[in-house]
Amino acid sequence: MKALHPTPSADPVRVGARLRASRKAQGLTIEQVAAATGLTRGFLSRVERDETSPSVTTLVTLCQVLSLPVGSLFEGADTEVVRRDTAPRLNMGGHGVEDRMVTPRAQAKIQILRSRLEPGAHGGDQLYTINCEVEVLHVISGQVSVRFTDRTETLTAGDTLTFSGREPHTWRNAGPGPADVTWTFAPAPWSGSH
Repeated sequence: MKALHPTPSADPVRVGARLRASRKAQGLTIEQVAAATGLTRGFLSRVERDETSPSVTTLVTLCQVLSLPVGSLFEGADTEVVRRDTAPRLNMGGHGVEDRMVTPRAQAKIQILRSRLEPGAHGGDQLYTINCEVEVLHVISGQVSVRFTDRTETLTAGDTLTFSGREPHTWRNAGPGPADVTWTFAPAPWSGSH
């Protein structure tokens, strides 16, 4: 007869790496966390290496000191694969271009588009802006020029241009053949989470 309830995993819960990462991200030493929590440095070190399991009370205290939601220690990794051939197509308003979003729609921190630019493809005659702090254009193959109000940058395979998305610009496939590029925007100007 099958059990009516799920059985617990035999794998131990590993929270040490997330605690250590949170501590280091805040620039705190083990000594500082030990002083704030009343725990010993040795105990905290063993917890961070997953050599011992803290009690729930200790875990709550550590999370309070690190300003870390307790539940975040138990969440699965935020990992998602987007295959290029099934990535959603977008219409970004360019001419002669196929844009595909290769990051998850709900990802709000960053957005990456993979674009195929046919010969003569362009982003329009008018300069435009993107609602993001940073825009990065990386040319995989071909040649692309980006026109700003005061200059034009021409990029070839392997070149990467980083600039503010709020800087007025437009682009053009400057070569005789197609070009493949990636556009990276941070934070994501269009995401399913908005």
